[in-house]
Amino acid sequence: MKKLFLLLLLVVSLGMAFGQEPADTLQLRSVETRDGNTYVGIVISESGDSLILKTDKLGLLRFSKMDIRSLNELKRANRSRGEYWLPNPQSSRYFWAPNGYGLKKGEAYFQNIWVMYNQVSLGLTDNFSLGGGIMPLFLVGVEAAPVWLVPKLSIPLVKEKINLGTGAFLGSVIGEDTGVFGLLYGTATFGSRDKNFSLGMAYGFADGEWMDKPVINLSTMVRVGPKGYFISENYILTVDNQVAGIISVGGRSMIRKIGLDYSLWIPVGADLRTFFAFPFLGITVPLNVTKKM
Repeated sequence: MKKLFLLLLLVVSLGMAFGQEPADTLQLRSVETRDGNTYVGIVISESGDSLILKTDKLGLLRFSKMDIRSLNELKRANRSRGEYWLPNPQSSRYFWAPNGYGLKKGEAYFQNIWVMYNQVSLGLTDNFSLGGGIMPLFLVGVEAAPVWLVPKLSIPLVKEKINLGTGAFLGSVIGEDTGVFGLLYGTATFGSRDKNFSLGMAYGFADGEWMDKPVINLSTMVRVGPKGYFISENYILTVDNQVAGIISVGGRSMIRKIGLDYSLWIPVGADLRTFFAFPFLGITVPLNVTKKM
C-alpha cells in the first residue's frame, strides 16, 4: 500500500514540477472567419460592417463582418511569452474524474470516450452543474443501454487556489431489470484551473449494497504550452482484500475549440504478474452559445 501510494504521488508530482504558469490574464476575442481561420486579439474598433482586431504577431487586422463566422469572448485566455493560451475546454475534469472546479452558469460541453461513452454537462449556476449520458450499445446489437446523471457542487474556498467538489454518478440500464448504481464522491483541488492537484474519495454502490472501502483518487493537470496539458489520473482501490491501483499518464491537446484527450492506463498491484496498458481516447466539444455576426 505504501509503495503504491508513493508511486502515484511521484507521477502526480512530476506533472506539477514541469508545468508552466501563464504570465497574465487578458480580456480577448477570438474571430473565426468563414474560410476556417481563427485569430485571437483585442477588438480596437467595431462599426456596422467591419471590425479591427489587434493581434501580437500580425498587428492590426480588419475584417468585413460578412467574412466573420463567429466572434467569441475568451474569458479565461492567458498570455505567456508572446503567445495566447486558450482556455481549457474541460477544466472541471481530468480524463474522467472531476476536480473541485465547476462550470460557470451557461457553460456546457459534450464529452465522448471511445465512441460509446457520451455525456453532456451544463452549468446551471456558477457552483452547480448537471450532466447526463448514455452508452448506446444498441448500435452494436446489444439491447441494454446504460444511462446516468452526474450532479456536481463546487465550493471555492480560496479563489484559484483551493476548491472543493462533491457530487454523484447515478446510473441505470435501459432494457434490463436493474436498479440504480453509481458512486458518491468528494474531492479537494489545490491550484489554478491550469495547474492543479486533486485528492478525492468515492464510495460506490449497487443493488442496495455499498463498498466496504473507498476508492482514492490522486490526479493532476498542468498546462505545458499554448495548446496542451499534461494529465495524470490515478486510483487506489481494494479488490478482494488486496490493494490495487490504476495509473494513467497522458495529456490533452486543443485543436481549435475541441479538446483531444489521450493516455495509457496501467493496473498495478493485486499480484498482477503481467504488465499491460489500456489506451484512452476522448474528445470534449464546448457547447457554449457564441455571438454570431
